[in-house]
Amino acid sequence: MSVILDFSMYPLDKGESLSPFVARSIKIIRESGLPYEFRSMGTSIEGEWEEVLGVVQRCFEAMRADCSRVVLSLKADYRKGPSGRMKRKVQSVEEKL
Repeated sequence: MSVILDFSMYPLDKGESLSPFVARSIKIIRESGLPYEFRSMGTSIEGEWEEVLGVVQRCFEAMRADCSRVVLSLKADYRKGPSGRMKRKVQSVEEKL
């Protein structure tokens, strides 16, 4: 696995409570089988570049199906090496605390 991708996606045209739309994306992410961490302001996914972007694409397609304006923020950390970096990065910082 070579990328940790952190993203948030939400519609601007659906009012204040957006949890049904976020839940739709989380379901897609869970079904992908990739390691992920869901947080209050975004989600991180770990995997190969193409498969991670494919998951984001599926989330976008599901959202734009009934939303006329969608905001997507995305950042990625690519690094060659073994999988499990998402958890190791957090553990490394926690050890130093």
